[in-house]
Amino acid sequence: MTLFDPPAPLAERLRPRTVAEVVGQTHLLGPGKPLTRVLGSGRLGSLILWGPPGVGKTTLARLLAGEVGAHFIPLSAVTAGVKDVREAVTEAERLRGRGQKTILFLDEIHRFNKAQQDALLPHVESGLLTLIGATTENPSFEVNPALRSRARTLVLEALKPEEVRGLLERALTDERGLSGVTAEPEALDLLARLAEGDARRALSTLEVASTLSNPVTPDAITEAFGRHLPQMDKNGEDFYNLISALHKSVRGSHVDGALYWLARMVEGGADPLYVARRVVRMAAEDIGLADPQALRLCIAARDTVEFLGSPEGDLALAQAVVYLALAPKSNSVYVAWKNALNAVRDGESLPIPLHLRNAPTALMRVQGYGKGYAYYFDDPEGSFQQNYLPDGVHLGLYAPTGEGWEARVADRWRKLRDAHGEGEGTGT
Repeated sequence: MTLFDPPAPLAERLRPRTVAEVVGQTHLLGPGKPLTRVLGSGRLGSLILWGPPGVGKTTLARLLAGEVGAHFIPLSAVTAGVKDVREAVTEAERLRGRGQKTILFLDEIHRFNKAQQDALLPHVESGLLTLIGATTENPSFEVNPALRSRARTLVLEALKPEEVRGLLERALTDERGLSGVTAEPEALDLLARLAEGDARRALSTLEVASTLSNPVTPDAITEAFGRHLPQMDKNGEDFYNLISALHKSVRGSHVDGALYWLARMVEGGADPLYVARRVVRMAAEDIGLADPQALRLCIAARDTVEFLGSPEGDLALAQAVVYLALAPKSNSVYVAWKNALNAVRDGESLPIPLHLRNAPTALMRVQGYGKGYAYYFDDPEGSFQQNYLPDGVHLGLYAPTGEGWEARVADRWRKLRDAHGEGEGTGT
């Protein structure tokens, strides 16, 4: 090794050489588990490996190819195209003539568009290529159904802190690792926690920290790691899982949960205005008339975010989220609106009673439009006695709850329902 021939990064040097060296993924590689059974049979079908970064997708694909004695062709969907797939097919055809199988490994397969993914289909279907695709994105959304149906999807999990720590200890003792470097136990514990299951990031950080101090200290780990940003792909599944967790924490009146998921989104780089719009939606959907002030507060929070930006406007979002979590809950308007939409979409278009119709012309008045309409402010009792739906139609769309301010609404609603002759027993 010279200045012009530097060693490979620690994460590359420590790649497992056998399946037995793989850290984690015991749900796939333990006794009787899916990949263990596949390797035992010697027959490997096409696979989609779905999991977060740094959990060993590429390594596992290489090891599987070695275990079944197949030729391994690695491609990255970031840089490869249909031309590269054709070249892989040509090579696979040549090797098949020698009786050797070929595994095509396509990293970040979700970056291939539909046409590029379709180019793989006939060769996977014929068995010329065994495809192993790796992705951090949900294959349900990012991989064509036709390709998914020809490949088994296996979910890889983030490594547990104790598994990451074991890997770090291996890096300090393995001949391929950091020779002569030691680390304080507290430093390894810290890094195992900060890495959030990403083995590559853990090893890279340890390698940098080893250049800052020996033994490696917690301070060296903190400096080498840099600012800790929570995991979130702004265009991926994690983003929508986080907004779902925030919404459900608000709905469940769990203040700490709501604040935590909000902080994860903000620190992860989510657009504050997007979050503000979702918070406004929560106020309308889950608080509703139980606290009509909630919607106003959330609109004000949105305006504050737009006016101040981040980070100053983030406090307004936090205030709104705390208010929503503490507020009484009602989805009565949300349910009533869905009922109204379903009634319109699934039923016939009910005729508008003549007395409710607009009558701007003499001809329309002759036709009876607007005839007999009782104007509430002139004739309140008559107003209540007239129909606002066709005769005999009772939809029963809205039903208030007894939560918060809506308890007062419920009392008013019952009185109005009785005044309109739509009390109990009128049907729906």
